[in-house]
Amino acid sequence: MKDDSYSEAQKLAERVRDTMFAADKAAHALGMEVSAISPGHASVTMTVREEMLNGFGICQGGLIATLADMAFAYACNSYNELTVASGFDVDLLGPGKLGDRLTADGRVVSQGSRMGVYDIEVTNQNGDRIAVFRGRSYRMKGKQVAT
Repeated sequence: MKDDSYSEAQKLAERVRDTMFAADKAAHALGMEVSAISPGHASVTMTVREEMLNGFGICQGGLIATLADMAFAYACNSYNELTVASGFDVDLLGPGKLGDRLTADGRVVSQGSRMGVYDIEVTNQNGDRIAVFRGRSYRMKGKQVAT
């Protein structure tokens, strides 16, 4: 059974998600949705559309990296700290195809007072791994939402 502090942390993560998503023009333009959020975790989904295809007929790799970066951003900020990316590495392992529903699932690996490390895995609707992403975050002064 989860205690009250977890419940409050979960509610705060949901408020952060709602506030960030309302202003997230990139996510809206790309049809991304935050499908799950909890402290230190976020999942973001996107369906590959025709305008996302490159000359090989597969999803442009930068858009897959953007999906992973979105999950990274929501996971980092889920603690209600004002957090930005300081760097990331991404490995594209397979193609995203027209109509695929891609999910980027991001989780905290380590979170210090200023720096954090997050791992994100991107899969398709069949569970096939499309990309892996490791992000490094930097915590600035301030909060995402007033408490």
